[in-house]
Parts: sequence; structure tokens; C-alpha cells
Amino acid sequence: MRFMKIVLLAIAGLALTTGCVTTKKYEARLSDIDTLTAENTALSGKLQETEKSLTNEKASRETDVAKLVQEKEELMRTNELLMTANKDMNKSVAEISREKLNAIKDKDRIITELTQEKMNAIKERDRAIAEQKHSYDNLVSELTEEIKKGEIQVKQLKDKLTLTMVEKILFDSGKADIKVNGKKVLDRVAEILKNITDKQIKIEGHTDNVPIGATLAGKFPTNWELSTARATTVVRYLQEKGVSPAFLNAAGYSEYKPVESNETDEGKAKNRRIEIVLIPLDAENPPQQ
Repeated sequence: MRFMKIVLLAIAGLALTTGCVTTKKYEARLSDIDTLTAENTALSGKLQETEKSLTNEKASRETDVAKLVQEKEELMRTNELLMTANKDMNKSVAEISREKLNAIKDKDRIITELTQEKMNAIKERDRAIAEQKHSYDNLVSELTEEIKKGEIQVKQLKDKLTLTMVEKILFDSGKADIKVNGKKVLDRVAEILKNITDKQIKIEGHTDNVPIGATLAGKFPTNWELSTARATTVVRYLQEKGVSPAFLNAAGYSEYKPVESNETDEGKAKNRRIEIVLIPLDAENPPQQ
């Protein structure tokens, strides 16, 4: 800028020396020079500001570029992580799908097995019911006369078959020895029972509530002993007639499971009884033949 001013002054001086420029023109020239100098100074200032601004903007751009590069690197790392996670997820989904498919197969297999078991159970139940009905029909056929007289009852309830015999058929009052006619009845019953191999044959002894008299008290202190002795005697007799002892068991219930009121003689007569009960075998403790 100083160099420019010197040049202008030199030009002005040269003009003066030639004598071609008047004082007024000289002053005008100086004014132009001052104006140009001021403009030059302003332009120089603007140039400096522009250069400074460009320098700042460049620095800012470089910072932005550095940030963008950093963000790009972070995005690439994130993308790699996402791709790895996606692969892992696809692998997990595939494994879950296999597990689910295997679970479905296992479920179908279990359903098939359970269905087959259920069908087998139904068949077995139907077979047992048919056999039970056959036993019921045989007993009814063999004991028709006694049933008509009301001395014997045959009842079937689901998988339980009960043959009830009143006391007078088998025993005299207060005794546990089977009468001759009672043995004849048991002979017919034994012919049916000895062919049964899928049921427990439970012989139950029952009495009325009349206490044991003094004459019999030495042998049967209470109705417990009397009911149990009668049940045991019938079990032993059935075994002698060919019924497998593996399926037989005896129980005495004394007077505590009445079927009628003990307030009447008729009720007491019905309570004094032997019941032969056929029930399903105990699955946990099947009899050993």
C-alpha cells in the first residue's frame, strides 16, 4: 500500500515538472489518490477479513470432516456389530425353529402314544366289563333259585361285582362253620370264581349289632371275631374248591357296615351276611400265581 502511494506521488511530481498540470488539477489528483488509497485500505481490510474467514471456515470444515470420518468409522463398527448380531439372531432363530420343530414332533409322538394308551385302556375296560358281565350272568344263572327267594343278591356297579349271601344260607346263628347246603351253593360259586384271574376276590363278613352271648363269648368275644372267622372260613373253602388263593382275601366288618336298620328283625337278618366282591386287581401289588 505504501509503495502504491509513492508511485502516485511520483506520477504527480512528474506532471508538475512538465508544467502541463494546473494547481486545481493537481489537488484533484491528490484527492483521487486519497480516495484510491482509502479504497485500497478498505479492500485490504476486507481481504484480510476474507482470508481470516476462509481460514476459520477451512478449520471448521476440517473439523467437520474429522467428525464425519469419526462418525463414519463408528457407523461402520456399528454396522459390523449389527451384522454379527443379525447372524447370531438368525442362528438363534434357526436353532429355536429346530427346537420348536422337535418339540412339535415330541408333542405329536406323546399325543399318539397317549391316544394309543387310551385306546388300549378303553379296549381293556370294555374287555373287563364284558368279562364282568359274563361272570354276572353266570352267577345269576347258577343262583336263580336263591335269588328268587331273596337269599342271594348279585349287583354290578361299574367295575365292581358283589354277590351278597344272607347268613342263613351259609351259617347257623353265632357259628362260623359252613352248613351243608351252604357248601353246595359255594361249590357253584367256586366253579365261576376259579376261572377269574383279573379280579381281586374279597370275602367280607358282616353281622348285626346284637352282642355275642355268654355261651359263645369264649370263642367269639365280639362280632369282630365272628365276622372275620366267617369270612376266613369261606375263603378257605373256596381255595379248597380250586379258586386261586392269590386272588382271595378276607375281611371282617362286624356290625359297622349295615345295609339296613338294626331296629327290626328283618333289617338285622339282611345285615348278617357274607359278601363276595370282585374288584380290579391292585396294579401296584398284583397277585403272584
